[in-house]
Amino acid sequence: MTEATRTHPLVVWVINDGKPGHVNQSLGLAEALARASPTDIRTFPALAPWRAWLAWLSKRAPHGKEPRPDLIVGAGHATHLTLLALRRARGGRAVVLMKPSLPRRAFDLCIIPEHDGVEPDAHTLVTEGALNRIRPPALRTTETATRGLLLIGGVSTHFTWDSDAILLQIQSITARTPAIQWTLTTSRRTPEDFLAQLPKTAPNLTVVPHTATPPDWLPAQLARCDNVWVTPDSASMVFEALTAGADVGVFDLPVNPKSRVAWAIARLADAGRVTRFTAWCAQETPYPALRRKTNPPLAEADRCAAWILDWLGAKH
Repeated sequence: MTEATRTHPLVVWVINDGKPGHVNQSLGLAEALARASPTDIRTFPALAPWRAWLAWLSKRAPHGKEPRPDLIVGAGHATHLTLLALRRARGGRAVVLMKPSLPRRAFDLCIIPEHDGVEPDAHTLVTEGALNRIRPPALRTTETATRGLLLIGGVSTHFTWDSDAILLQIQSITARTPAIQWTLTTSRRTPEDFLAQLPKTAPNLTVVPHTATPPDWLPAQLARCDNVWVTPDSASMVFEALTAGADVGVFDLPVNPKSRVAWAIARLADAGRVTRFTAWCAQETPYPALRRKTNPPLAEADRCAAWILDWLGAKH
């Protein structure tokens, strides 16, 4: 069966492990599939491990009255057993969006970020970063050119956090770009005393703590801003900003040399997709700009959706 002969919408079950970042990845793929083909998206919570094992053994699972899935999609280790149990009970193909803790051959398809160090094959697609739901705006304007975002992460295993260094870099960015109105937000990992140390005199800086941001706040902001600076520990936000088509700068932090995330950020800088703070400072102009990218915005969710539809077509 091909897309041209499909008689019903593609039914996609998204498994929710309760972590917004993981659900964001799965919905990013599901929504990309919906842009490419009529798709019915249903979201269900991950089963507790004992319930997943029971469902797998009995070949019985919840959601019996729901339409049978064509695809069951999940990100996060807590979704793995649920994916396999629901596939055994209800059919469909299990798609995992990460390097799984179970053998890859247990799943029909694996979509894995490049920094996880897995080689692609007929059932594995390697992506630039994790998938997301971001879409580039239809038009960039003079207004978006004068707006910017500062996305601040925090303590991680990939970089050594240094609040003083980040504060100095923020001060430099706001002082050297007086024509840009910057909005800064934090994350759950940001040290509690960080905001109290921010310079209070920058007239072009507005602070919105992560506790004051609703779920759709970041996509809306990315659609309004041409300029985005991100701390490198927030790799998912780096890739979201690139997907939005923004010009992206990365703050400098000491690197854990064993970190694959740090390796991924370095590859982006080497490819000219992001600008490091030190390189930005080296520009000999009064108001240095982030490098205008020659590359188009990332569209990894759409690329994955096309790959899956081609694979399903080949199977039929």
